Amino acid sequence: MGKVTGFLEIERHDRKYAPVAERLKNFQEFVVPLSEKELRDQAARCMNCGIPFCHGTGSAAPGTPGCPVNNQIPDWNDLIYNGNWEEAARNLHSTNNFPEFTGRICPAPCEASCTLNIDDNPVTIKTIECAIVDKAFEQGWIKPEPAAVKTGKKIAVVGAGPAGLACAQQLARAGHDVHVYEKHAKAGGLLRYGIPDFKMEKDIIDRRIGQMEGEGITFHYGVHVGGADGLDAKTLLKDHDAVALTGGAEAPRDLPIPGRDLTGIHYAMDFLPQQNRRVGNEPVNATEILATGKHVVVIGGGDTGSDCIGTSLRQGAASVTQLEIMAAPPERENKALTWPNWPLKMRTSSSQAEGAVREFAVLTQKFEGENGAVKTLHCVRVDGQFKPIPGTEFALSADLVLLAMGFVHPVHEGLLKSLGVDLDPRGNVKANLTDYQTSLPKVFAAGDMRRGQSLVVWAIREGRLCAQAVDKFLMGKTELPR
Repeated sequence: MGKVTGFLEIERHDRKYAPVAERLKNFQEFVVPLSEKELRDQAARCMNCGIPFCHGTGSAAPGTPGCPVNNQIPDWNDLIYNGNWEEAARNLHSTNNFPEFTGRICPAPCEASCTLNIDDNPVTIKTIECAIVDKAFEQGWIKPEPAAVKTGKKIAVVGAGPAGLACAQQLARAGHDVHVYEKHAKAGGLLRYGIPDFKMEKDIIDRRIGQMEGEGITFHYGVHVGGADGLDAKTLLKDHDAVALTGGAEAPRDLPIPGRDLTGIHYAMDFLPQQNRRVGNEPVNATEILATGKHVVVIGGGDTGSDCIGTSLRQGAASVTQLEIMAAPPERENKALTWPNWPLKMRTSSSQAEGAVREFAVLTQKFEGENGAVKTLHCVRVDGQFKPIPGTEFALSADLVLLAMGFVHPVHEGLLKSLGVDLDPRGNVKANLTDYQTSLPKVFAAGDMRRGQSLVVWAIREGRLCAQAVDKFLMGKTELPR
């Protein structure tokens, strides 16, 4: 460990945000990094526990405490405390292909599992992780790592989100000829077209793609496998020794209530990608959805809803209200019951803190409009069983309604139906957890397509494990880590 008494002597100190008035003027990242001395001090707080729950257990079960990719957190905390940044970067990348992604947008289950979190004072793991990888890029330590020996096997990875990118990089380093097929104009999936730039600027993705191209990975952009005008899925299967399906869970949850057909009601993932394309100088190619000057209501209290809030405020919305059907969670968790698992408690995102009104335990019963456009939401308070409470009805003015209630499963039309892969009861691609194989020979699945909507860190884990399974399937053995 770093400093034996560090956690007793040094208080937790994390990154700050730029002032709200300043950061609402643009779509740039607004987190203020810690200095190198501050990072060393924070790393010194790591206790190197007898059972470091921050590592994660290695299980894929829901609610598993700690880091899903099993980052060796005490190890690189010790290295940072001793000033060995390059070795810390090597250690970090041994378990996580893209710590620059997780260091920005992961909710940090590792910190919830930190022993110091028993006292609400966990090590600033996420901040240290982000600083390590950013310094590694600045110093030129991150370079392409092409395989010394090629296998002659050709693999298709369908989807260039974090699961597909992790899978592709691992397979390329094992010596395979990897081809990534992406329907959009650039790689990244929801990292590029869903996560707003103020949470992660897209040159962060581009610099990693440059490394992957240097490792021999071929990216095919604008290719919609299984789409009406895209690449035939059966042809893809025939031309490759293995296929990994790593697309997202893109079918959104709808709200089929009276007035749903009014204009001004949109899915979050019709709204967010437009702004990302504007920032990235890509054409929107659709009727523009803008919050400028409008009263915006976001239905859904999760991360996607929060992203809609931050984007709407930066576009100049007149007001933003967020509705959540769940009751307000407690301000603090009961550590004796929850630690080291991820706790249910009140959390306020940076976007929510920028000026949104949050309403809990609210059900929207119908939309009402004028001249075919939405103008009013009719809502009611609900009890713990989500049943309306008589006498609590109220109305909200709205010019723009954004549905951010999550995603139900991958899109079935096109790729999945043309391949004919089996689906699980939730509508995801059915694939074994041990070998990631679907019902079709040589077809594998990983990420949100297999497990449903989840976090970026779970996508990276799935991609890595899928790559290990594909390599073993093709070669009979594998040296890729599981």
